[in-house]
Amino acid sequence: MTKRESILKELDRVPDSVLDEVTDFIRFLQARIARDGITTAVASESSLKKDWLRPEEDEAWQDL
Repeated sequence: MTKRESILKELDRVPDSVLDEVTDFIRFLQARIARDGITTAVASESSLKKDWLRPEEDEAWQDL
């Protein structure tokens, strides 16, 4: 059984009265994943900027 299947099986056992809370938690996790991805991208920008600003990069992308 996969992790997803196991979670879905557990979800079937959760009472309807707490499903809103479960949904909120899932949305919180999704937002955290998105935020962490953006944080990584921003952190990478400064280290990659030196390569992006090279004349060779401008030349490589000029036809797009």
